[in-house]
Amino acid sequence: MDANDWPLLPTINASLNATSGVLLTAGFICIKKRKVAAHKACMIAAGVVTACFLCCYIYYHFTTQLLTKFLGEGFIRYVYYTILITHTTLAVVNLPLAITTYVRAFKGQIEKHKRLARITLPIWWYVSITGVLVYMMLYHWFPHTQG
Repeated sequence: MDANDWPLLPTINASLNATSGVLLTAGFICIKKRKVAAHKACMIAAGVVTACFLCCYIYYHFTTQLLTKFLGEGFIRYVYYTILITHTTLAVVNLPLAITTYVRAFKGQIEKHKRLARITLPIWWYVSITGVLVYMMLYHWFPHTQG
């Protein structure tokens, strides 16, 4: 079985990205309201959802025979590739940041956790939001081809 047997996997991946963004936002709101247990639950859930996304994403890209090509023309092509490149680069950067942020929280290093979370959270939000945007641009708003 390969990703070609799962045509909804890109949609599932985008949904996982969106869910992660919602959970990150909820966790941020909770900590601002000093609801530490709720913050912890939201952030753990965001990490689990993101891990599920990463597994699905890797599975899809290592097993599919399909190459998806963005066919939008003109200015939108530059917009798409700018979003795609920054999304991909920051996703790679965010992985060790997020892991370190979690480790610091679980070790009780709260001040170190907070300092790093101020960097990690905006990057993670960006990656979540732009992941959904890339999906929407590729599969719904502008033409693409698979082959």
